[in-house]
Amino acid sequence: MKQLSPSAQKVQDVLRQRGFGHLEVLEHARSTRTAQEAADAVGTSVGQIVKSLIFKGAQSGKPYLLLVSGPNRVHEAKVAEVIGEPLERADPDFVREVTGFAIGGVPPVGHATRLEALIDPDLLQYPHLWAAAGTPKAVFCLTPDELLRLTGGRIVPMK
Repeated sequence: MKQLSPSAQKVQDVLRQRGFGHLEVLEHARSTRTAQEAADAVGTSVGQIVKSLIFKGAQSGKPYLLLVSGPNRVHEAKVAEVIGEPLERADPDFVREVTGFAIGGVPPVGHATRLEALIDPDLLQYPHLWAAAGTPKAVFCLTPDELLRLTGGRIVPMK
């Protein structure tokens, strides 16, 4: 087995530590940075790709992790109604600071800061999902139930 890059290994270690050692991080030769690239790399639909998007509360500055189905765009006002404050898009430095990962490789777990996870209900319709695993070339497969258990997230309409 090929050795994982340090960031991908960090995600694999977190999965093992959290009791999900059966989930395997895979690194690809080509990019999985975008939802379409990830879907092409693993041979699945774009809807089965979990985008890990970081937003911050406009008033509190609190980071939020939005786990969104690949083709969907976040309706920020709809999510703001649920969390009680408007959202702002996070810049790359903020994303790296709160997650420990660069945009394009942010996984749903293993962050530098504890993040509240909000999950797109569209992800629940698929038997398997693919999420980023620490680098723009690393992903892992999991079920919607595993995503819910791993993140402790709550399901929130967001499109």
